Parts: sequence; structure tokens; C-alpha cells
Amino acid sequence: MLTEIKDIKDVEAFARQLVKEGVSFHPDDDFNDYVFFDENKPCYTREEADQRNLLMEQCFEVCEKAGADIYATMLEISLKETGMDRFIPLPTTVNN
Repeated sequence: MLTEIKDIKDVEAFARQLVKEGVSFHPDDDFNDYVFFDENKPCYTREEADQRNLLMEQCFEVCEKAGADIYATMLEISLKETGMDRFIPLPTTVNN
């Protein structure tokens, strides 16, 4: 698991990691609130969630400094990693 987010590649790697962990995530959400739907149990321990929250804060900082949209960056990775890019247009392909 990543321990620090230093650049956009790390932001992308963190998004991939979250997809592999099986969570449907949003950059604004607190990882302490994530639960397994079927079991109604937390996805992460307090320590694990706090670590992910810290990494997400770093993602925001890195994206802001790089002039990148964190939401588009993470959505693009999430769509590609889950195969949903076959059904939902990628942010980089949509004209603004």
C-alpha cells in the first residue's frame, strides 16, 4: 500500500488500489464511513480509514498543485479498472 502521495502517478495508483480493495469511493467521503453493504460492517479499521483519509488529502494537494481535477483523474481510473469505461464516457473524452 502507498504510504505517501507525491505526484499524479501516485494519485492514479491510489485510485487503482481502492478499486482493487472493492470499494466504490468518492474523493470527498470519509473512509471511516465505508461499510460492507451485505454485512453492515466497516470496510476499514479506524487506523486503515485514517491512513486512507490522509492519502486522499495528499491527493487533493498534489492535484491542486498540478492543476489536475482530482474528480476526473480518479473517475477515469475507476472507470477503466472496473470496465465501466465501455458504458460511461471517460472524462478525458468528453468535451467541456
